Amino acid sequence: MSTASPPRNPQIFSPDDKHLTEEPLPAELAANGQPPTVNAAAAEEGMARPTLADLGARSWRWGALFVCAVAGATALTTTAWIMRLLAAALARDDWLGWSTLTLLLVAAFAALMLVLRELVGFARLARLNRLRGEVEAALMHADAKRERQAAFRIVRLYRGRPDAAWGVRRFGEHARDVRDAGELLALAEREILVPLDAEARRLVLISAKRVATVTALSPMLIAVSYVLIECLRMLRALATLYGGRPGLVGGMRLARMVVTHIVATGGLAMTDDLIGQFLGQDLLRRLSRRLGEGAFNGALTARVGVAAVAVIRPLPYLAAKPLRVRDLLGEVLKPLFARKS
Repeated sequence: MSTASPPRNPQIFSPDDKHLTEEPLPAELAANGQPPTVNAAAAEEGMARPTLADLGARSWRWGALFVCAVAGATALTTTAWIMRLLAAALARDDWLGWSTLTLLLVAAFAALMLVLRELVGFARLARLNRLRGEVEAALMHADAKRERQAAFRIVRLYRGRPDAAWGVRRFGEHARDVRDAGELLALAEREILVPLDAEARRLVLISAKRVATVTALSPMLIAVSYVLIECLRMLRALATLYGGRPGLVGGMRLARMVVTHIVATGGLAMTDDLIGQFLGQDLLRRLSRRLGEGAFNGALTARVGVAAVAVIRPLPYLAAKPLRVRDLLGEVLKPLFARKS
């Protein structure tokens, strides 16, 4: 037998009471001993329901766990095999055991040097990025002190290099005469980086011409492989020129930075438009398929080189003329049409 709840007494409400116009939260309703309304329950159900982003994040976590587990198992298996080989080499007191032990020690030393080289390469790339950030901050705030510090860090970066010795000496001769904000970095760009920009232009042109010629004369599989190898080689050469000199992993990280820069600036579409403007749409349609692929891949390699210079260069372009793809297309595509004629 159920007991009826006692009747509630009349209450007086003020017209300014916020509870008359605002719906209380489900937690407040539960605290008052009343069940949540249908809208509040639906809202709680919607909040608890997983979204597509949550499902994607969960699947990514499972995928990352799988990759980490497989990589760990592979590393442990390789380590166990090496340890068994080392134990067998130590157990044999003859020339075969000592030769195996010597080779393992040489391999371990080489692996250590490779790891150190990659770490040094990452540190050099980080130094260039940090120096670029300091220069941009000094120019943004027109801070003469920070500008002078950034300029002399650029000098220290290239001091001792034979290809930059003359520019460093010229900068030292004229640095004390500079008084205006921004002029000291412009002096460092003019005396030190402009000669390096000329060498960077030459490296980009050489790689783009190679890619254009090889693509026009080789099968598709060989051409694609050569484009990737030549682009990585060009990126490492440009990074070495400006003071980066990354290793293999550092070169891949640099390639990712360059691709991100190209995507952010719309470089692929711009490359296609530039080829059409340079050759003309009618001539571009009349080209053979091989020459068309060679022209596009050569221009794309030039675009990658220009983006790499923009990413690696420790100074943004101030007074110097920027390296542009349209200025390189004539020299990149000239070997193709000379061979065709």
